[in-house]
Amino acid sequence: MKSRITVFTKWMLDFMFYTGILVTLTLPLTVYIFFYEKVYGWYYTCLLLLFAVSGVLALLVIWELRKMFRTVLADDCFVEENVVSLRRMGTYSFLIAVVWCWRVCLYATPASGVVILVFVIAGLFSKVLSQVFDRAVIYKRENDLTI
Repeated sequence: MKSRITVFTKWMLDFMFYTGILVTLTLPLTVYIFFYEKVYGWYYTCLLLLFAVSGVLALLVIWELRKMFRTVLADDCFVEENVVSLRRMGTYSFLIAVVWCWRVCLYATPASGVVILVFVIAGLFSKVLSQVFDRAVIYKRENDLTI
């Protein structure tokens, strides 16, 4: 039987993934509505690229999380695929931080610094966790051979 937290987490990942696709696809319109006529009018193309690249990378992170969650539901989470997913999520997080560094060059705000810091920490955490999972996979494989 699945716990409530497991069902909630699966629902949230699916919700974030599909709404993320919708938000990313509607970026040209929403960036135009919210930013074009305001202070950022001549930054429209730059903002559109920034949000689109960030959105696609964020969707890739959520995609990897969804793949990992399937192994959790199958009660087999210490597998090589999760190691690869964690490495990819780390790379995607670092790329989001780099994209936001570009944004700071256009227009610096404290929130941009927070976004960069969060994604650098997420990238580091994912890379380290991938190494932990890699060791766990090796131990599991050795244990399976013993039995």
